[in-house]
Amino acid sequence: MMITPGEKAPNFCLPDEGGREHCLADERGRWVVLYFYPKDNTPGCSTEAREFNELRREFEAANAVVYGISKDPVRSHARFAEKLGLGFHLLSDEGAEVLRAYGAWGKKKLYGREYEGTIRSTVLIDPEGRVAAVWPKVKPKGHAAAVLNKLRELGESHER
Repeated sequence: MMITPGEKAPNFCLPDEGGREHCLADERGRWVVLYFYPKDNTPGCSTEAREFNELRREFEAANAVVYGISKDPVRSHARFAEKLGLGFHLLSDEGAEVLRAYGAWGKKKLYGREYEGTIRSTVLIDPEGRVAAVWPKVKPKGHAAAVLNKLRELGESHER
């Protein structure tokens, strides 16, 4: 079950592509974009990562940090980030604890076969640590721009 807007975002600490730990609690005072994706070096995940990377400076200008999260190990993230020249961090959740806490883990179907896996989804967390918006089933193309637009819209109302 996907997390819902208004809820307190579950805290976590996960290693990035270089092995450095990042904790949600350390981002208090900033907007946080968590985009959950199935697998490094796949076409859809590469498209999504490239688009978030292209808009990285605009997210930073809106006082937001972007994290991509998948079950892939740190070493895989390092290769993927280097290959795409990413300027944001990819976090490794090999045990899927954070994926489950945010509702980004569940039943999927491929070629008629049902299995458990990462549900491509995104959560926007406000500077106080509450879930501000959720995208439960994402198509990679154009998604980063939609998140940025929502962030700008919420950021303006948040400042009032």
